[in-house]
Amino acid sequence: MKNFSLIVTLLLFCSHLAAQQKEWTLEECVNYALENNIQVKQSELEVELSELEKRDALGNFIPRINGQASNSWNTGLTQNVTTGILQNQTVRNFSAGVSAGITLFDGLNNFKQLQRAKISRIASDYSLEKMKDDIALFVADAYLQVLFNKQNLEVLRAQNEITKEQLIRTQDLVDAGVLPQGDLLEIRATMADERQRMILSENQIQISLIGLAQILGIQDYQNFDIVDRDYDIFGNEILGNTVYDIIDKAKEERQEIRIAEASRELAEMDVDLAKGAYLPTLNAFFNYNTRETGQARITGAILDPDEPARQIGVVQATNEVVVTPNTIPTLGSPLPFMEQLYRNDGISYGFQLNIPILNGFATRNQVRRNEVNVKRAQYQLEQAELDLEANVYQAYTDATGAFEAYEAALVAAEAQQKAFEYATERYDVGLTNAFDFSQAKIRYENTQREALRAKYDYIFKLKVVELYFGIPVRDLKF
Repeated sequence: MKNFSLIVTLLLFCSHLAAQQKEWTLEECVNYALENNIQVKQSELEVELSELEKRDALGNFIPRINGQASNSWNTGLTQNVTTGILQNQTVRNFSAGVSAGITLFDGLNNFKQLQRAKISRIASDYSLEKMKDDIALFVADAYLQVLFNKQNLEVLRAQNEITKEQLIRTQDLVDAGVLPQGDLLEIRATMADERQRMILSENQIQISLIGLAQILGIQDYQNFDIVDRDYDIFGNEILGNTVYDIIDKAKEERQEIRIAEASRELAEMDVDLAKGAYLPTLNAFFNYNTRETGQARITGAILDPDEPARQIGVVQATNEVVVTPNTIPTLGSPLPFMEQLYRNDGISYGFQLNIPILNGFATRNQVRRNEVNVKRAQYQLEQAELDLEANVYQAYTDATGAFEAYEAALVAAEAQQKAFEYATERYDVGLTNAFDFSQAKIRYENTQREALRAKYDYIFKLKVVELYFGIPVRDLKF
């Protein structure tokens, strides 16, 4: 039993350790989000609904068949179905039937409805793909923000190590009387400031990790982390295209235009469907019905002992009364259930023609209303094209500017690194004070941070341009 408990404890510890050691790559985050993000799932539900709409349209071509059955008891003064006499009784009646109908002509509405459902399904697919593109960009942006915060913390830690070394050197120089006590205080103040900034940077990492986990739909924030590695810049050759080339490609590939075009087609189909109400409809039907009752049936007749004959008329010439035997029916038990159903069945079939004549201008108004929607959809398509042109131009300009900013940040970081190395050499030999050394160190640290920020900003904006150029989100290289 002790061995079993030990094994269980080890397994739980190993699973907990594995959960802690799980680190997500950017590709894993994107793929996970495409499968689990709530907004993506909602878009997938819209696709399912559009598929059901298409199945409904297909169902309109199939005959409608319905069956019905009823078994009831009536108590009180009711008509005896056997004798036709009203009497107080309790009687059971059963009826059943099957009806079938099919539309032979409805102004081609069924066919048009099917075409509309197919377009609606395509539009839902476009919306789903657009949502996946958007989510992929959200994930990439959040992931790169986490990575920037992590590497920013590494910069702060590296600078803090330099500060620790300088603190030791400064302490030795102060003890030797080479530097004043104020330089030592300046270095200590710099170290305290760096520790504070490292704490803030750690908090920023946790906040950005939580934001990324929420996009992915992961609730285990404590054990969620990403792979801490550098990302190279891929795909900058796409900026070799002109912005107009990218705009033309985006109009062919982007889902925004396809969605707007599908919306216009749906509006045009609605006009055709509304016009179908002007035309007559022709339906065919077939009905089968039968019944059964629990009442007694007539098995014969006997003379009424109280009135064996009854008058039915008078001969005008002789005034002779004409009589006939007065009989009363004799009742027996009802026929078997299945035999009654067989004897009492019947069918009806035929055609039904409906011709619209006047409906208070409802059809005409609906046609005009849908024609207005077509114009609105056309304007939305034109606006979508304008918005796409503006967005592509903005993305292209942002990516180009981000590249230039990244190159400038690299130059600045290299220059500040040399300046810091020079300031360190001067400080070590006592040619500069601690304040000037700290300022040089801060400037160098800032340029390193700015180079990191410019790099990840450029990577993200470059991926936006690639998406506009029609590169699938799963094919983006990081």
